[in-house]
Formats: sequence, structure tokens, C-alpha cells
Amino acid sequence: MIQHMVAMLPQHVNAAPANDLNTDDLAKWLRQIFGPLFLVIVSIVAIFFLFTREITRFVQFIVLAIGIGVIFYVPNIIETTAKAIAKALGVS
Repeated sequence: MIQHMVAMLPQHVNAAPANDLNTDDLAKWLRQIFGPLFLVIVSIVAIFFLFTREITRFVQFIVLAIGIGVIFYVPNIIETTAKAIAKALGVS
């Protein structure tokens, strides 16, 4: 039965991909996707905290948002952090 299923598949499905996975610009791509989405969410939540007059939560949220924003917008921070974690764990 499996042989019949394999025979029904086109030949190009059975072939392995010709090139390896390229992750050179993965961090840049993630910044382009999640950066604007992050800014929209931060803006909406900040406006909510200001309108409800929860200044303490607003300040806490802004500090957290700045910390997360640094991860998104500082160039090479993801790669540098990943290399530092790998080195600390002893992974070569």
C-alpha cells in the first residue's frame, strides 16, 4: 500500500531540497515583522494606562517596553546575546 502511495506522488516531491536553510537575515526579518506590531501594542496599552490614571503601572510598563524595545531595535543584540549565552553554557 505504501508503494502505491509513493508511486502516486510526483517525482519532485521525493527529491530533497537543493540548498540548506539560510538564516543570515533572520534577525533583520524578525525586526521588520515584529517591530511595528510591538510599537502598536505598546502605544495602545500605554494610552489605556494613561486614561485609567494608573501612573504606577504606566511607568512600569514603559520601563519594560523600553527593555524589550532594545532587543528589537539595537543592531546585532540578538546575535551577541545568543553567542554570550552559548559561550556561558560551554557550547562551541
